[in-house]
Amino acid sequence: MKTFFGYKFLTALLLLASAASVHAASLDADLLDIQQTWARINYSAASADQKATEFGQLATRAAALAASQPGRAEPMVWHGIALSSQAGAKGGLGALSLAKQARSVLESSLQIDATALSGSAHTSLGTLYHKVPGFPVGFGNDKKARQHLEAALKLNPAGIDPNFFYAEFLLDQGETALAIKHLKIAQAAPSRSGRDTADAGRRQEIAALLGKAGSAGR
Repeated sequence: MKTFFGYKFLTALLLLASAASVHAASLDADLLDIQQTWARINYSAASADQKATEFGQLATRAAALAASQPGRAEPMVWHGIALSSQAGAKGGLGALSLAKQARSVLESSLQIDATALSGSAHTSLGTLYHKVPGFPVGFGNDKKARQHLEAALKLNPAGIDPNFFYAEFLLDQGETALAIKHLKIAQAAPSRSGRDTADAGRRQEIAALLGKAGSAGR
């Protein structure tokens, strides 16, 4: 009986492990599709209005995925990224409510797992605090922007995104030499599997910002 119980218990564990593996693979596939859709929208030639609409649709998809995966931070991070991208495409004061939603979702994801997607929630929050207008219009805050962007770099020091967005922030702060340093790190970042469109678009942005930084440094 003891041996039989042990066999049944082991079999149940193996079945659970197999189901978890399939579940994780499904989540990874869904996340990759969301990532690739985001890159297509972000780097397409579509109008700002069209981008805002498509980012809104992507945010709805990411929110549904997050709701189906309680306790997982990754889909929440992409929900926040899609909302912040929608806000950026929409622009103006009408985008502020979307930015606030993005901030709330991203902060909630940090409570679950601050290291998810190599600290992307910190990168996105830092960018929001950098680009949203400050008081009394919005919640923009350079101190909080720096804190989040530096937290992202601690988690992913060689990453293309945290170095690019930190450099963008530094350039706006007049810290040109340090901005160039981080742009060069971003430029040398390894390519990401399945993220060809995003990497190509980001490298174009890095080159453009390096040109701007070079002019500012003269």
